[in-house]
Amino acid sequence: MQEPTDIPSFAATQLTLLDAELKAELSETNALLSSHTPTALARAGLAILNLNVSSIRTGLGGKTVVELGLDPAVVTKGDKADIPEHGIRVGDIVALQDQPAGSAKKTEKRELAIKGVEGVVLRVKREAIEIILDKEDADVPSAGKLWLVKLANDVTYKRMNQTMSRLQKLEDREYTPFMRVLFGQDSPSPLPSDLNDPSHPLHKLEWNDPSLNHSQKEAVKFALASREIALIHGPPGTGKTHTLIELILQLLKQKLRLLVCGPSNISVDNIVERLAAHKVPMIRLGHPARLLPSVLNHSLDVLTKTSDAAALVQDVRKEMDDKQSSIRKTRNARERRQIYADLKELRKEYREREKGCVDNLVQGSKVVLATLHGAGGFHVKGQEFDVVIVDEASQALEAQCWVPLLWVKASKLVLAGDHLQLPPTIKSLNSKQTKPSQKNKKDAKVSNGEDSRAETPVKPAASSTTLETTLFDRLLALHGPSIKRMLTTQYRMHEAIMRFPSNELYESKLIAADFVKDRLLKDMPYEVEDTDDTREPIVFFDTQGGDFAEKTEEEEIKKGGKGMSLGDSKSNEAEAALVTMHVNNLAKAGVKAEDIAVVTPYNAQVRGTAMHDIVFA
Repeated sequence: MQEPTDIPSFAATQLTLLDAELKAELSETNALLSSHTPTALARAGLAILNLNVSSIRTGLGGKTVVELGLDPAVVTKGDKADIPEHGIRVGDIVALQDQPAGSAKKTEKRELAIKGVEGVVLRVKREAIEIILDKEDADVPSAGKLWLVKLANDVTYKRMNQTMSRLQKLEDREYTPFMRVLFGQDSPSPLPSDLNDPSHPLHKLEWNDPSLNHSQKEAVKFALASREIALIHGPPGTGKTHTLIELILQLLKQKLRLLVCGPSNISVDNIVERLAAHKVPMIRLGHPARLLPSVLNHSLDVLTKTSDAAALVQDVRKEMDDKQSSIRKTRNARERRQIYADLKELRKEYREREKGCVDNLVQGSKVVLATLHGAGGFHVKGQEFDVVIVDEASQALEAQCWVPLLWVKASKLVLAGDHLQLPPTIKSLNSKQTKPSQKNKKDAKVSNGEDSRAETPVKPAASSTTLETTLFDRLLALHGPSIKRMLTTQYRMHEAIMRFPSNELYESKLIAADFVKDRLLKDMPYEVEDTDDTREPIVFFDTQGGDFAEKTEEEEIKKGGKGMSLGDSKSNEAEAALVTMHVNNLAKAGVKAEDIAVVTPYNAQVRGTAMHDIVFA
């Protein structure tokens, strides 16, 4: 096992790596924006042109919400005013600016950019798009046509930097026993000596889901018994999140308060949806623009409007909306300044009232859910939680995981993930140069077991530290396999498909559940012909050679085609034709469209395949 980690040195290294990563991301985005015209960016899906302001209203926190629609001047009579196809999604950071003329010089474009405003996409509809502005007193451009362009997101990096800076400045006396365990300066508390005794309470649990398999139940019991840290290793299809739901329900039976996080909104919303089925009272923190519609009823945004205290803020909200509307009706600079001054005072009053409502809701909730980034917000900062749970922990940067761990008070951490799958995507060169292979990662870790004397990973040199080393990785290297339990039954794939990853990554420990291990397309619950395409669980097509030439999107854009990544994406027409042939064979055999998925790493290949004719009965 590794030696204890020096906390200030760790934080300093993280700050250096995060700085390089942010610079790489900003450089990539700035290069795109500065070297391409608005028309080219729109063609690539990174911008929307010819917009007008449709309305302005007040959102959560007194933020200004701007609705944009297509300028009527560019809509042909009789056509729908639908916004053209684009790649801007809910939650994206965007800039709203006056649209430069085609002949505009760089200096003119820069001036328009300076006068523009930034915000977050709240809602995307066919005929409109809504954004929430970042600044309270932002003067929305409205003189002529506007354009919306996607920007790099540096907000997450700022919070990670704040977190690592705080960690770096902590004095030794401020390190909690829990924190010392996370850095290997203390060992985790041993499991109860009577844990294997049939009379132990954990052997008498009333399972909310009795269908859990043995490895899932063992993982739940292990996480309940662990004092400081527990890792749940969930290979693909083994029901990792399903196991977490059972764990959360069991912890709630113990009257504990939980903070449940994930690296992405979808990972958190997935848990919210499943907990909702159990009628668990909870609060989902996060920007409403980034939440699934199915979880909005549990969001802070909705609860602050529907709770008993919501009426306290509604009258102020209405007055703010009226002020927002009046801004667009006046051209007098003095009057506009006065309206902005009034809005500033109203926002102050609104926030004071809203804060009381929010504090009551959050502090009274036994389960709070947020992204790792969102867990560092003022809503939960400084609050006490008995357990912090992080799902998809192997997809999160370690600095992200420290956001909830450092800004709230907690004494136990449960991580769920799969450290043998791909690590977080890192763009900066200094991390890429030292990227460890998956085989090396596998060799450095021992699978499920309780004997901490098993093979000890070698401590990496300081120069080998990268952002791809997750908290899951580091804790496993520090304390060994005794802090981990692995889920071993998978419910997703045929045994033949499972065999390769099981043998190569999971020490041949995966077991296919009975209902999937022999399942073939010809055995679907509806009539499917028995053909070469439906009786084989896995088929390889060798496409090496000159007949399957690749091309980049840059070549297509030069020909007047439409790209989505300005030259980075690739396509292969021959492979697309091959995939189309196979899908058509499946369709002809009777396989339904909803049971077929075509997956490719390239957007250009998705569109290339979609352009081929696929026929379903």
